[in-house]
Amino acid sequence: MKVRAAALLSAPGKYETIEVELEGPRQNEVLVRVAAAGLCHSDDHIATGDLPVGKYPVVGGHEGAGVVEEVGPNTTGVKAGDHIVFSFIPVCGRCRWCATGHQNLCDLGALVLAGSRYDDPTSYRMTHGGEAVGQMCGTSTFAEYTTVDVRSIVVIPPDIPLVAACLVGCGVITGWGSAVNAAQAGPGDVIIVMGVGGIGVNAVQGAVHSGAAQVIAVDPVPYKREFAISMGATDAFATIEEAAEFARSQTNGQGADSTIVTTGVTTGEHIAEGFASIRKAGTVVITGFGNPMNVGVPLVGPELVLYQKRIQGAIFGMANPTYDIPRVLDLYRQGTLKLDELISRRYSLDEVAQGYVDMHAGINIRGVVTF
Repeated sequence: MKVRAAALLSAPGKYETIEVELEGPRQNEVLVRVAAAGLCHSDDHIATGDLPVGKYPVVGGHEGAGVVEEVGPNTTGVKAGDHIVFSFIPVCGRCRWCATGHQNLCDLGALVLAGSRYDDPTSYRMTHGGEAVGQMCGTSTFAEYTTVDVRSIVVIPPDIPLVAACLVGCGVITGWGSAVNAAQAGPGDVIIVMGVGGIGVNAVQGAVHSGAAQVIAVDPVPYKREFAISMGATDAFATIEEAAEFARSQTNGQGADSTIVTTGVTTGEHIAEGFASIRKAGTVVITGFGNPMNVGVPLVGPELVLYQKRIQGAIFGMANPTYDIPRVLDLYRQGTLKLDELISRRYSLDEVAQGYVDMHAGINIRGVVTF
């Protein structure tokens, strides 16, 4: 079938709408009608070239939700009509990491930027002008329809609005889990969140959910600081220096229990600033992504040793997609977790590039493409 999609023809570049030929599902694949797709910063990283992919052109999008239209032959566990959330990290269920409850580290994740099928690096499901087209994270949610591996979807209850559900495929759980799982925030803790956009504001929600006494938001954009307060942050500052000083004033000079770094383009300096803001035996969680060619973090070595501080990386909030996506949606249904409020603006497929302009301008918490 012919499908309209937002693609990058090269990088650096910007998203443009093209028509692709989409192949139907083979065994263990499904055809999904996409209902909504979040404009996650990771898709901008592939546009700027900070996050290189294995195949151009590439249809972007990895955060989304939709309805299964067709199921490939001899495919079990899913049926036409099922509502699903895409999991940008596939879950094989068999590797060491899946078997030990670390699905976010599934070995198939090594292939999410290849653009091809996980089991065959020469096999693609999209073409344009006779040329193979890559699929971002094997999903390509910036398309009206997409054919994906069943290991890249999680079936959800049909009563959950798909526009809200799309956000838990990446941004919400990445932020929420950074606080709950990676920082292990607990009752009475002091937590700093550096950068309160689409990821960081959900780290705020996670810290509040965990019972933290003070959740300190850091962002240079006034609108984002105000929004973080509305989502449960107790305090907000424009700089990490101000936030760290405030945290020390509240903890007899010790500093934050954890600082979660969710800056849009994370540098070694951001990590060092977060590291300096935490107490002895504290944790700095690194969730934000930056240019992989920029190597080095200016840390004071003895401070790492003598203060026994911990640096913790986190992908997808250290969560398990098949368990945590339904669990977080239950929290939304119960009114504990806010999703609808995160959506700053809805965009058409033709407005994907504009959505990222708005993101850089600091006027969006989360833009969502609706079909």
